[in-house]
This record gives sequence, structure tokens and C-alpha cells, in this order.
Amino acid sequence: MKVREIAHCRAGDKGNISNVSVIAYKEEDYDFLKEHLDVDVVRKAYGDIIQGKVERYELPKISALNFVLFDALGGGVTTALNLDIHGKSLSSIMLNIDLVDR
Repeated sequence: MKVREIAHCRAGDKGNISNVSVIAYKEEDYDFLKEHLDVDVVRKAYGDIIQGKVERYELPKISALNFVLFDALGGGVTTALNLDIHGKSLSSIMLNIDLVDR
């Protein structure tokens, strides 16, 4: 099962840091995401895109996880040479992560 089957994502940026939120469609999906979508899974999915650390924050009141990806934007908007300087496409990578089947 892919993350996209049970959640949607939003991405934002601040300098060279990307912020990707994963919002579950249902409360029970949030519990599943908490158990199976951890920092190691996310780091592996992004590979060399993330040069720094990954932090995960749990937001149970809104059934969401927020991942902060440090050094993930090639220096940030004013210095990056990549096409997606704001990192909006990073949410697509998150949605494509394979999770274990239920």
C-alpha cells in the first residue's frame, strides 16, 4: 500500500528546510501511519535529496504527521539551481512511499 491511499500531503519551505505534512483521511489511518511511517522510512525514500537530518512531529488532533527535512532544497530559494526551488514536488515522493499492507 502506498501512503497516497490513506493520506494526502502538503509541502512548504523555509530556507534550505522542507516541511512535508502527511494528513490521514481517517483517524484509524493516522494510527497506521504513526506505526509505519517513521524517520528511517522517509530518509530511505528521499535518498540523496536530504543532506541533513529528518525530524517527525505527531499532530494527533488533526490526524497528521509533519516531517522536517533539513538541507533538502539545494541551499534554498535564492541559491538553489534545481527546478523545484520551493520543494513542492517533495510531497509526491512522500505519497509514493510503500507501506506494509494491512
